[in-house]
Amino acid sequence: MKLTKRQTEIINIVKSEQPISGERIAQNLGLSRATLRNDLSILTMTGLLDAKPKVGYFYTGQKLQPLYLESSYAQKVAEFMSSPLIIDQSLSVYDAATSLFLYDTGSIYVKNEEGELSGLLSRKDLLRFAITGNNLEKTPVAVIMTRMPNIHTITPDKTLLEAGNTLTRYEVDSLPVVEKEGSKKVIGKISIKHIMKAFIQAGNQIQDEN
Repeated sequence: MKLTKRQTEIINIVKSEQPISGERIAQNLGLSRATLRNDLSILTMTGLLDAKPKVGYFYTGQKLQPLYLESSYAQKVAEFMSSPLIIDQSLSVYDAATSLFLYDTGSIYVKNEEGELSGLLSRKDLLRFAITGNNLEKTPVAVIMTRMPNIHTITPDKTLLEAGNTLTRYEVDSLPVVEKEGSKKVIGKISIKHIMKAFIQAGNQIQDEN
């Protein structure tokens, strides 16, 4: 977020005359109270200003930079999730392994006949099965996959902070994104890499401002 010239002027006025009413700020700028409504709302929502009824506006002293990271925490999973790799549970372990390495992904989601999430196949699952000497071409993924309900999911309306907490709590690298609570229809994938991307973008914004 970058403040406009008028928002910066508002902050300077509040700093020098706090507490100050919205009407008084408008008079100092030669504008109407209605014209400043959006600016004052933005400045209070971001925490740069605080407002008390019948008292006026105060400058909080909070710096703008941390707000970039705060906004990153609040961004939705839907904004950063990627397309999931989904296979049928009747597919062989060999074909699943080929797909996993072909698309360079850490896990594959497995669907049942109804198209619902029934399991998850990770590189660890494949390695564990391969070293036992079993026949990869004749074994369906349903035999070795991690099954529901041992798979943790998330919905697209959740925040990146919530996704990060879930990933950390269950020590997994990614989560299947389902269309809504209680659903088993996978519409995306959110991983640690996606969350890191969001925070890197926020960091770059801070750097660009300095």
